[in-house]
Amino acid sequence: MALVREGSRRIVVDGTAYRRRLRGRPTYFQGLAWSPCPFAVEHADTSGAALVVTTDQPHPSNWIGREAEPVLPSGVAAAVRLALREGWTPTAPGSAFHLDQSLGFTPSHRTPGNR
Repeated sequence: MALVREGSRRIVVDGTAYRRRLRGRPTYFQGLAWSPCPFAVEHADTSGAALVVTTDQPHPSNWIGREAEPVLPSGVAAAVRLALREGWTPTAPGSAFHLDQSLGFTPSHRTPGNR
């Protein structure tokens, strides 16, 4: 899986370059803050398995104005280090490695008409 280069940012973690990307526009469920915000990371120079991190925050561009902490480079670096310890091999081919850090996320309340 390759990240779209446009909109991705370079980050160096422990001497290794990666590219990270946060979806610019939220999905429907992220827009309503019913599901948390994910971001993706991949090795900058070698294609391989991407890392998909689910945060404990709503998407920063959610439609209901719910406050969200930004995805900072320090948080991305911490997620990369944890994923590497848990077995993510960014230069090996394969499906995406999922890291769920959504513990503590509270979805927004649904309106009575939505189920």
